[in-house]
Amino acid sequence: MQNPWKTLSKQEIYSNPWIRVEEHQVINPKGGRGIYGQVHFKNIAIGIIPLDLQLHTWIVGQYRYTLDEYSWEIPMGGSPMDDMPEEGARRELKEETGMTAKIWRNILKIHTSNSVTDEVGYVFLAEDLTQGETEFDETEDLKIVRLPFVDVVEMVLEGKITDGISIAGILKAERILKESGRL
Repeated sequence: MQNPWKTLSKQEIYSNPWIRVEEHQVINPKGGRGIYGQVHFKNIAIGIIPLDLQLHTWIVGQYRYTLDEYSWEIPMGGSPMDDMPEEGARRELKEETGMTAKIWRNILKIHTSNSVTDEVGYVFLAEDLTQGETEFDETEDLKIVRLPFVDVVEMVLEGKITDGISIAGILKAERILKESGRL
C-alpha cells in the first residue's frame, strides 16, 4: 500500500547512544496538519529461546528501571543495526546465560510498538547447547532460571511474563514445537 501520510519536516528532539526522538510535522491521511513523535532505536531487539533436549529453557529475571519492577524474560538485548540478527543473538545468549548453540532458527520478526517507534526485533530458537561462563555487562544484575518449556508457557498465560518480545517468542516457539510433535 502507498503511504497516506505526508511528512513536512522532522526535528531531532533528543538523542543518546540507544535512542533518538524526533518530532515530525505531518499531514495525516484525512488531510489535517499535525505532529507525530517517533522514537528511533539505534539497535535491533534480539530475543533467544534456548531449548535443551529435555525441552527445558532458560529465562532471566532482572529489575527493569523504566518499569520500576522486576521482570522475567527470555534472554535478550540489542544488536547493532549493521550486524546480522543471528550474530547479535549468539552474543546475547553467551552474555546472559553463558551458553552457545549449534542450531539457530529465526522464528519471529516483531515490531515492538509500531505507533510510536520503528523498533524491530527478532526471536531465535537456539538448540544443541553448550554451557559456559556468562559475560554480563555493567547494567545487568540477572537471575538465570532453567525451567520446563511448558512451565514458561504457563508463566505467559498467567501474566507472570509481561515482556512483549518474550510473550510473542514463547508462544511462537510453543506452536512450532507442537506442530513438529515435540511438545
